[in-house]
Amino acid sequence: MKQITTILAATMLLASCGGEQKNNKEAELAKLKKERSSLDAKIKALEAETAKKNPAKATPVSVMEVTPTAFTSYIEVQSQVVGDENVLATPQAPGVVTSVSVQSGQKVSRGQVLATLDAAAIEQQIKAADVQLTLYKSLYEKQKNLWNQNIGSEVQLLQAKAQYDANVKQKEALVAQRNMYRIISPISGTVDNVSLRAGDMASPGQSGIRVVSFDKLKAEANLGENYLGKVQAGDKVTLVFPDLNDSINTKISYVARQVDPVSRAFTIQIRLGNNSKIYPNMSAKMKISNYENHNALVVPVQVIQKTANGDMLYVAEGNKAKSVIVKTGRNSNGLVEVLGGLKSGDKVITEGYGDIDDGEAITTK
Repeated sequence: MKQITTILAATMLLASCGGEQKNNKEAELAKLKKERSSLDAKIKALEAETAKKNPAKATPVSVMEVTPTAFTSYIEVQSQVVGDENVLATPQAPGVVTSVSVQSGQKVSRGQVLATLDAAAIEQQIKAADVQLTLYKSLYEKQKNLWNQNIGSEVQLLQAKAQYDANVKQKEALVAQRNMYRIISPISGTVDNVSLRAGDMASPGQSGIRVVSFDKLKAEANLGENYLGKVQAGDKVTLVFPDLNDSINTKISYVARQVDPVSRAFTIQIRLGNNSKIYPNMSAKMKISNYENHNALVVPVQVIQKTANGDMLYVAEGNKAKSVIVKTGRNSNGLVEVLGGLKSGDKVITEGYGDIDDGEAITTK
C-alpha cells in the first residue's frame, strides 16, 4: 500500500513540473513578441526620420499623368493577297506545244487562244469533213429548190437535210476535239506566267499559262476558333503592306461560318477591288479593330504587375510611391485599358517601378 502511494505522489509531482514548464514557455513567447513589436515600431520611426534627413536616398522614377483618351483594341494576323480569278490555263488533251501566242504581262480576253498543241491528224479530218459538208449542203439546197418547184418528194428533201445536218454535227465534234489541243483563257485578265514554249509536252492540269484578274483581288487570313464571335463582317481593318511601306483602311467583307476541323481556324476576307500597287501572293499584316473606347484611361502594359491580390501598379503621391490594385481591360499596341482603380489625373510610375515598394520615398526625374 505504501508503495502505491509513493508512485502516485511521484506522478503528480512530474505533472506539476510539466505544467510549470509550459507556462514558462508561453510567457517567454509573449515577452519576445512584445519586444519584437516594440523593435518594429522603433525601426519604422528611425527609417522615417532617416528618410527625412537623407532625401537623396529617394528612388528616382518617371511618371505619366493619365487622362481620358481614345483607345482601340486590335487583333493582328498575317494575311495574303489572292485573286478571285487566278487560274492556270492548260490543255484538255496532252500534246506537244507548237506555238505560244502570248507573253507575261499581256492582257487577254476570255476565250482567247494562248497556245496551240500538235493536232495535225484532227486538222486533216476537219478538212475532209469540210469537203463532205460542202457536198451535202449543195445537195440539200438543190433538193430544196426542186421541192419549191413541186419537183421531187418530201422524203427526198428530208433525207438531204438529215445528211447535211449530220455532217454539220460531225464537223462541230471534230472542231471541239481539235480545241482540246489548244490552251484557251477561261477568264479576262493579265498573263502572269508562261511556263511553256514550243516543243514542250503539255498535259491537262500540269504546266500551262497562268492568267490573273486584278479586278477581284482580296486579302485572306485565318483566325483561331477562340476569335469566333469577336470578329464580324463590317469591322474596321487596316492592311499594312511592309514591302510597299503603305497601308489601306477598309472593312471585313466576309467571315466564314465554319471552323476547319484540322487547323481549328476560320477564314476572313477583305475585298480590295482593282489596285495597281497590289499583286497576288503579297503578304500584309491585318489589324482588325474589334473594340473602341473614346474616353479610356490607358497605361503601358509593362507597368502592370501580377500579385496575389490582382493586377497592381504604382502611382506617385507627393514624394512617395503608392501601390494600387487596378482592374484591366483589353490591351493593344503596348497599352492596356484600366477599368477601375485609377482616376483621371493620377500619376502612374512608368520607370523605376521595379526598384520601389509601397510607401517608399521617390523623386521624379
